Amino acid sequence: MTTSSQSRQVFFKASLVAVSVATASIAHSAGFSLNDHSATASGTALAGAASSGADISFSYWNPALFTNATETSFYGSAAYVSPSMETTVNSASGARGGSLGTTSTDDSVSSAVIPSLYFAKPINDKTVAGISLNAPYGLSGDYGEDWAGRFHATETSIEDIALSFSLAHKVNNKVSLGASVQYHQAEVVLASAVGSSAAEGDGRIEADADAIGYSLGVLFEPVKGTRIGLGYRSEVDFDFEGDVTYTDVGTVNFGLTSLNLPNLVNTTVSDSLTFPDIITLSLDQELTKKLTLGLTAMRTGWSSLDELRIDFDSTQSDSVLTFNFEDQWFYSAGLTYEHSDKLTLRTGIAMDNSPVTDEYRSARTPDGDRKWLSFGGTYSFNDMTSATFAYTRVSIDDVTVNRSGNSDDTSRGNLNADYKTSADVFSLAVNTTF
Repeated sequence: MTTSSQSRQVFFKASLVAVSVATASIAHSAGFSLNDHSATASGTALAGAASSGADISFSYWNPALFTNATETSFYGSAAYVSPSMETTVNSASGARGGSLGTTSTDDSVSSAVIPSLYFAKPINDKTVAGISLNAPYGLSGDYGEDWAGRFHATETSIEDIALSFSLAHKVNNKVSLGASVQYHQAEVVLASAVGSSAAEGDGRIEADADAIGYSLGVLFEPVKGTRIGLGYRSEVDFDFEGDVTYTDVGTVNFGLTSLNLPNLVNTTVSDSLTFPDIITLSLDQELTKKLTLGLTAMRTGWSSLDELRIDFDSTQSDSVLTFNFEDQWFYSAGLTYEHSDKLTLRTGIAMDNSPVTDEYRSARTPDGDRKWLSFGGTYSFNDMTSATFAYTRVSIDDVTVNRSGNSDDTSRGNLNADYKTSADVFSLAVNTTF
């Protein structure tokens, strides 16, 4: 391994440790895409995410918005996600058909912090270079080992961090263009009970991968006070490699040949996953000198995730969890009001549609449509430094996981469970120029 490669791996291992708290709960993110990359944007529920001229944090959705920086700028944001998930198991049975009872859990999700960092340096009057660090995707759930659905999932975790290098250029007074290249590193953890209720063991998969992505963006300002932005973040192709370890499986394999269960041995595993592309279209329209309307429509190409297929490098057959996710849209509208030279206020609403269908909803993705209600503000201490806060209430539709007779679950058994979820998100950011 070269010195530069070793340095890169050390940096991203350190980054993963630093942002390990950034794995958002499944109660917050539709699918597992994270959108808490800017306290400013969160204040309007992402309305104007690809068109706002407020600061450089909007470059996540449109890299052309690094041209918001007229001086060397730094923006640091953190979102504290406080979720709640109530799981009620109606029925559960093992692979052999025996009842597993209805033991449920109300603490399968926990609070998390999602950080984002941006730095912009104008090269000249028209061109800006930018660097950012984000957590684009995250998922976390830990049911414990005693709940009735343990053969479907005990722990699920996805962590993805991305370091982006961007260039943005003002073509003229009406048009700006931007592009970035991103280096992603992701980790996946999947754990569940294995065997049957008569002879249980535990299986745990840990895998990681790195990948390259990119983004493109354009900002069009046809007349003063009207900004239209379009941003695109590419698909990211990961080839995960890792290990599966089993505990207490000495009795699991005994007498279960009629179920065609594999010989459970510790081995290496691999899987290829394509994280979706995202298209964001936004409008910022000044209604008065103090009041601005923001609108956003965001499409996430979730259909790139058709299944999770774990390939065991042994005699074990593949483990499959079908997703069949559907491409979905996010819509938001918001208002920004300049109360004074020092204080700006924001509010917004959003509809965040889930890519999960009733047929394939699972204990790892108990996902439902979300509604956002947000408000926030920015206080400027002086011409160089400001602080921004935001609060978002996320309401999630009640859903049912019904895994009965699914071909994926031959070795998992059946599960029927109801989910009630919600989340509160508190964001804080500091923006400074120098």
